[in-house]
Amino acid sequence: MKLKLVLLLLLPILAFGQLRDSVYVKTDIFETMYSETLEQPLWVKYKVLCTDGTASRKGMDFYTVPGYKTSDAKDYVTNQWDKGHMAPAADFSCTPEMLKKTFSYLNCSLQHQDLNRVHWRLLEDYERLLAYTEGPVNVTIKCYFTKNPIRVPGGAAIPFAYKKTIVTAKKTLCFYFLNEKPTKATFVNYQIKCN
Repeated sequence: MKLKLVLLLLLPILAFGQLRDSVYVKTDIFETMYSETLEQPLWVKYKVLCTDGTASRKGMDFYTVPGYKTSDAKDYVTNQWDKGHMAPAADFSCTPEMLKKTFSYLNCSLQHQDLNRVHWRLLEDYERLLAYTEGPVNVTIKCYFTKNPIRVPGGAAIPFAYKKTIVTAKKTLCFYFLNEKPTKATFVNYQIKCN
């Protein structure tokens, strides 16, 4: 009985004993390079699939994925960090099933609430507008971390910045945000030259 108890307690340690600095994950709606050591995505790529979807996100919440050590609900409790979708829920709201796939913690970043709820959200609206007016839109988000990042009490590392690259048939646009409350008027003020 004691041996079973010890094994039960050690199972989580054994399962995640070898945390990966980066692991590539491809789903049918996004792909990511995920860091189990940081418990955050390093980058996420996706194509906007819905410009005017109507699937409701009511009752949906983020979920962990078996086989990966990710952030989880305890990392986002009583702090200024939102569960920031990298591949936006609204870009995949064609069906409830597709929408639900965006709620994986593999697609979630500790994003400052004031960035996530205004400038980032409005930039997501803009990428859907581009998809509607210009055709296919491909997006890449790169998450930046310091050498020794600050971590929330739950253990996940806080990115210090994000770069979003939006590619259409007509143009490529890049935006760079520090992971803090924005100080400029609109997301347009965060556009940078793409290199």
